[in-house]
Amino acid sequence: MQQGQQGWIAIRDRPLRGELTVPGDKSVSHRAIMLASLADGVSRIEGFLEGEDARATEAIFRQLGVRIETPEPGARIVHGVGLDGLRPSVQPLDCGNAGTAMRLLSGLLAGQRFDSVLVGDASLSKRPMRRVTGPLARMGACIETGPDGRPPLRIHASNGLQSIEFESEVASAQVKSALLLAGLYANGETVVREPQPTRDYSERMLAAFGWPVAFSPGIARLSGGHRLRATDVAVPADFSSAAFFLVAATVVAGSELRLRRVGMNPRRTGLLHVLRAMGADIVEENAGEQGGEPVADLRVRSAPLRGIAVPREHVADMIDEFPALFVAAACAEGTTTVRGAAELRVKESDRIATVATGLRALGIRVDETPDGATIHGGRLRGGVVGSHGDHRVAMAFAVAAQCATDAVTINDVANVATSFPGFDALARGAGFGLEVAES
Repeated sequence: MQQGQQGWIAIRDRPLRGELTVPGDKSVSHRAIMLASLADGVSRIEGFLEGEDARATEAIFRQLGVRIETPEPGARIVHGVGLDGLRPSVQPLDCGNAGTAMRLLSGLLAGQRFDSVLVGDASLSKRPMRRVTGPLARMGACIETGPDGRPPLRIHASNGLQSIEFESEVASAQVKSALLLAGLYANGETVVREPQPTRDYSERMLAAFGWPVAFSPGIARLSGGHRLRATDVAVPADFSSAAFFLVAATVVAGSELRLRRVGMNPRRTGLLHVLRAMGADIVEENAGEQGGEPVADLRVRSAPLRGIAVPREHVADMIDEFPALFVAAACAEGTTTVRGAAELRVKESDRIATVATGLRALGIRVDETPDGATIHGGRLRGGVVGSHGDHRVAMAFAVAAQCATDAVTINDVANVATSFPGFDALARGAGFGLEVAES
């Protein structure tokens, strides 16, 4: 472990038991702050994720002149300034590690009458942005990037945006959302078509705030010239955060967990379908709706898993859950094959390479391909793994350690706070063996 770097020492303790509520959905939290800030009137957000990514978005809108109150943890009162009420910031707008914030804000700020600069941390500054800035330029946006199309992004004052019909080559909810947010300020109808359906959080949230938007799997369209109306938002528990406990309770013998009020957006729950196809015992209970999103309690009991070829139609619906899936595959009997997931190469880390390297260090054979991997299930041993600062990779290895024969040291875990503050404490309460280690 490098000097000053935070890590975990993880080892199997006991079967996992209990009822858990994981933090609020990060994707919904980002979008709720954005649209509430642009709405006419005052909105209240409950269940807001108190993670660094969502708070970076909140801080940016404060910097742009929006008054946001915090009456209690997880709650925000947003005094919307209307579609044209944002004020320019003299200082750069710091997205931290939040790729969602940077990509969505590039679309939203492209329609403003002032210049903005978006920056990020060392990890975010390595991530590609041309997939967003390219189509935004077709709408009339003027955005300069750093070398190789990476941050910082310098967004120049708009002279007026024009709608486009865009057919994306990559299935990306962030690209789609950036164009739809730019479309709020564009003349005419903006249409986005995708090669595979992606998460529709932006579309649902826009509708909840009163903007006319039409969407179905693989296509979304809206016209400029309307207004956003303040509304109250109840953020469901984040499925991506629940995913680590779904896998852990499945692979640790004798476990049974109940995860409360988890967001069940159909464009988000691909992992659920894949785990069930592998043999997982996961039951949905108390289905309902929260904040315009479907929710349910998830009861999961341990079950033996078998390797499968992951259906391509589920890949886009589980892009953030692949680190957890790779661990499930490592614990399964036989081989699991993933294809069509090239997007994993450009997340917070190259998630295919990072997870594959870590699993190999724990005794699992993994064959990489450009767009996926084949994981050969086997017996996990102890060892030392690196997360490369990727929050989801760090948590996935904490799960893997619960099935390992000896302790697993996980390096560089500080970024877990970006999406799941308090993960280690919640995990220990459920039965994880997990200790914080400082160099």
